[in-house]
Amino acid sequence: MSAVKMTVPPIENEAALIAQMTTPSPEVKEAVSQIDGEIMILGVGGKMGPTLAELLVKAGAKGVVGVDLFPNPALREYLESVGVRTLQCDLLDEQALNGLPTMSHILLMAGFKFGATGKESLTWAMNTMLPARVMQRFPESRIIYISSGNVYRYSEVQKGGAAESDPVDPIGEYAQSRLGGERLIQFLSGQNNTPVTIVRLFYATELRYGIILDVATKIKNRVPIHIEMGHVNQIWQGDSNAYIARCFPLCDSPAKTINLTGSEILSVREIAERIGSLMGIVPVFEGTESDTALLGDPTEIMERFGAPSVSPSTIIEWVAWWVMHGGDTLGKPTKYDSRTGKF
Repeated sequence: MSAVKMTVPPIENEAALIAQMTTPSPEVKEAVSQIDGEIMILGVGGKMGPTLAELLVKAGAKGVVGVDLFPNPALREYLESVGVRTLQCDLLDEQALNGLPTMSHILLMAGFKFGATGKESLTWAMNTMLPARVMQRFPESRIIYISSGNVYRYSEVQKGGAAESDPVDPIGEYAQSRLGGERLIQFLSGQNNTPVTIVRLFYATELRYGIILDVATKIKNRVPIHIEMGHVNQIWQGDSNAYIARCFPLCDSPAKTINLTGSEILSVREIAERIGSLMGIVPVFEGTESDTALLGDPTEIMERFGAPSVSPSTIIEWVAWWVMHGGDTLGKPTKYDSRTGKF
């Protein structure tokens, strides 16, 4: 099988990747300009936090404070170099959390997923106890809480993804703990009149992380692709950052809940076949596609803020080129194909 040509220019290095994800649109600049006060990001050191923090700085935020344990000093140095003020803090240490400065706008991004199996107590502490403590510590702030689409029951592929009003039915302790965090936030939002937006995020993807990277890596390494979880949503991390940056006006009490993912339901088999054609490698599949999958309906957020700027077809080509050319990864498989809720 010979490779086919790409239809879009590649992203050739990490600097270009970060620039792509952190360059604000006029709409993001306008939204951020309306934020009165500094923004504090709790859990800034995760997969999305660094690029979201940098985006907010570039968009003209009055101040961005990134809070994390920072086990990697290089990340802290990088964030400082792009204009983020950093604070080192163990968020599970209640005294340390209470010692953080009070700020008018907070992004709660801290959570625990990968490695949750076997560390269930830590999973519940991070995903359920910590959100409640943050709500108690900052009752007068506007808070965006990044939750997970895993709280929904699996959707019938032919009927489309779960909307915000659809039933939740979390599978496994990670998803259950996320729903627990949401419920405590909803309770405390109502009790203290704290304006909150709960963002149920489904798999933001970039070149170093994501479902499409997982598929491309398996194809390159000639590893079979399990397709029982045969359909997914995907959204470019730069677009998910941009949506989140515009969500503070949605904060309300009772808490507002909104889905964040791509609008297209993508076939894992078709993603793999397209990547295989770009690489010149025939993918190998195992299993049969199920009639259900973890899927979300992002109609509401897209009606408010418009469509994403990067299409799934572009992401697929970017990732294929990145993998073929040995681009760095975060080394964190999504485990999207798990139907047991174990991560």
